[in-house]
Amino acid sequence: MRTVLMVAEKPSLALSIAKILSKGNCTSRKGLNGACSVHEYPGSFQGQSVRFKMTSVCGHVMSLDFIGKYNNWDKVDPAELFSKAPTEKKEANPKLNMVKFLQVEARGCDYVVLWLDCDKEGENICFEVLDAIQPVMNRVREQSVYRAKFSSITDTDIWNAMDHLGEPNRNEALSVDARQELDLRIGCAFTRFQTKYFQGKYGNLDSTLISFGPCQTPTLGFCVERHDKIQSFKPETYWVIQAKVFKGKDSPLTLDWSRVRVFDREVGQMFVNLAKTSRVAQVESVSKKEKVKQRPQALNTVEMLKVASSSLGMSPQHTMQIAERLYIQGYISYPRTETTHYPENFDLKGALKQQSSNPYWAEEVKALLSTGLNHPRKGSDVGDHPPITPMRAASEGELGSDGWRLYDYITRHFIATVSQDCKYLQTTIDFTIGSEAFSCSGKTLISAGYTAVMPWQGIPLEEALPACERGDTFTVDEIKLVEKQTSPPDYLTEAELITLMEKHGIGTDASIPVHINNVCQRNYVTVENGRKLKPTNLGIVLVHGYYKTDAELVLPTIRSAVEKQLSLISLGKANHQQVLQHTLDIFKRKFHYFVDSIPSMDELMEVSFSPIAASGKPLSRCGKCHRFMKYIQAKPSRLHCSHCDETYSLPQNGAIKLYKELRCPLDEFELVLWTSGPRGKSYPLCPYCFSNPPFRDMKKGMGCNECTHPSCQHSLNSLGIGQCVECDGGVLVLDPTSGPKWRMACNTCNVVVHFFEHAHRVQVAQESCEACDASLVAVDFNKTRTPLPAGETQHTGCVFCDPVFQDLVELKHATMRYRGGGARRGGRGRGRGRRGNPKKPKDKMAALAAYFV
Repeated sequence: MRTVLMVAEKPSLALSIAKILSKGNCTSRKGLNGACSVHEYPGSFQGQSVRFKMTSVCGHVMSLDFIGKYNNWDKVDPAELFSKAPTEKKEANPKLNMVKFLQVEARGCDYVVLWLDCDKEGENICFEVLDAIQPVMNRVREQSVYRAKFSSITDTDIWNAMDHLGEPNRNEALSVDARQELDLRIGCAFTRFQTKYFQGKYGNLDSTLISFGPCQTPTLGFCVERHDKIQSFKPETYWVIQAKVFKGKDSPLTLDWSRVRVFDREVGQMFVNLAKTSRVAQVESVSKKEKVKQRPQALNTVEMLKVASSSLGMSPQHTMQIAERLYIQGYISYPRTETTHYPENFDLKGALKQQSSNPYWAEEVKALLSTGLNHPRKGSDVGDHPPITPMRAASEGELGSDGWRLYDYITRHFIATVSQDCKYLQTTIDFTIGSEAFSCSGKTLISAGYTAVMPWQGIPLEEALPACERGDTFTVDEIKLVEKQTSPPDYLTEAELITLMEKHGIGTDASIPVHINNVCQRNYVTVENGRKLKPTNLGIVLVHGYYKTDAELVLPTIRSAVEKQLSLISLGKANHQQVLQHTLDIFKRKFHYFVDSIPSMDELMEVSFSPIAASGKPLSRCGKCHRFMKYIQAKPSRLHCSHCDETYSLPQNGAIKLYKELRCPLDEFELVLWTSGPRGKSYPLCPYCFSNPPFRDMKKGMGCNECTHPSCQHSLNSLGIGQCVECDGGVLVLDPTSGPKWRMACNTCNVVVHFFEHAHRVQVAQESCEACDASLVAVDFNKTRTPLPAGETQHTGCVFCDPVFQDLVELKHATMRYRGGGARRGGRGRGRGRRGNPKKPKDKMAALAAYFV
């Protein structure tokens, strides 16, 4: 019997599709990577009996990166990244072992059906999957690779896709490859250059990375452009005539002046004097017009993101995450689409029937089903996916708060597209007072139409205008000149920014939320009340600097042109390699010009930011000049020696303080202590060794708890106790600063072992445990608080094996900032899963000599 492998984009999607195609009769098992499951069932394929294996990936299998040596910021000239630096595809998440998992499952399979999301990214992942599995699949004479095209996780759509299998689109995959390579090469070159240049000069930039992106930077440009308009705005005073009239006992009407406003007070006063010559307002005409407020077009991604931001207060990134979850669970159709037009064969009535039992809109839906659906307005058909549509009924309990709010909007929007237009009567009364013309108007609802389900777009209830006809007169209550001022525009909202990005072709419906999120994460803009985007000082200076050096780096024109070229690749009308080469050539020249012109950008930086030498507070001594170095707390936190003009990196997302004024035996730098908080872990480090690893088996960014110095009292060799009880490769190291609540912490993961509370002294002994090879620990308790048997105050033993220590050891997980927590909770007792401690060298001098070769 032949085997068909089927691959979806996410594990939950694979389960949903397998349940539909197997009619609920599939067996499931975990894959070797633990993240993906495999669902198996028998069936027929291309007229023969087969065994189906449905599994998934977790997004992209591979990611593009430079080969190893080009990832060293210090040794590589950023200009080399445009052409000289080779790139390679690496596993996107090495921990998932996705390539090995796919190969294990594909071995011996005859056919593959690709159920990846039906967009350009999905096509790209199709070929990543094929590159992994084709070498191990059986060779068959007929076609072996198939592509399923679907827009929602419903029985009808999935079966329809299975009955009309196609092939993956190589051109769309190539357009994604081109975008990835362009963004990598251009973004990394500019980012590395300006980050190193500015962070080496200024201490209060408050951003870990001064990043540049071909889409990200124009996005920031829109926000700064609006900021500049606000700053340069000069308010102007103007005057309007306010008139109030009444008839009989009716409440007064406020009239609008036909000249609207004047910018000269004396002219305004002249018109008031002319109007005041009459004490009555004469009706010149009464007009009544029936008007229509059109129902909305079908919903696409950009419109959904705008409404979610402006009306629901949800960021674009968060909105897309929720929309994807609703899609995977089968509640809505595919949420990434540019189309606003339903295809002729779309089952609108079927989708509407699903909503007939929901109490929030059942009445409107039943009325539509009985009177007949109105055909949706004609929109644009981009040929990707149908508009976003609710696919099955849901309740707030099923979806959770934000999920329900988004689903509620999508459903109401869909019902509105097949409802009638809203109709209302507009009445306008024109008056003359003296020689001046005034008017007032009011709206009366005729039929609510679609606004019954979208009440926020309804016609507001107004007080009815008094009945009157031409020639009638009203008594003038008051006429006065009112002084007002023009007001500046407000900061861009996310919804307005999305509109600008779509208009100028910056990003795609899928990437727009990512670019907006990036400018927020980089501290270039902050999100204020009402989801308004206010640029920070850094964001403003960067954009002004780009305008000063090369405006095209920040204007949307060049990226828009690149997006058009990428679209041509996906349509097979442009050569992938030629587009790549041409675009990189342009940006390489721009980069060289930018590097040459950086002093003009630096002039703006000097005005806004403090030199690094003037920033920070003295903390620890430099090992070269023995003067105090300054600790700069603003991101990225670092130490700077103004005498040597050297800057030293530090671990981020924690607190730094001086470590007992102790010095590193290798370079004389004073040690500092990094801590992630009272419930986290802490370790000392040498600022020089942290950036310049002293031994061959050390990497950049290692503290004393990973230092392999054979005799230093702070090193792994002196304080290491035993193999971590949870992770591979980590060592549990005594934290000598933790007393009296003593602990040892893994130098790789966030495992923390608390032990010997209230001990007077805890030291790592020279001897090792015979059973597990962990270093023995010597503990000294006060007489009054000793938990040791028979009131003993001292004991030396193995933390994991010694029965005396058994109840004095507790495994926990450190509270880390910006890092994931531990997966399992430990209990009291001996260390589980230990694999022994790296043995200490017997001859320390010989080992030291070996390290200094």
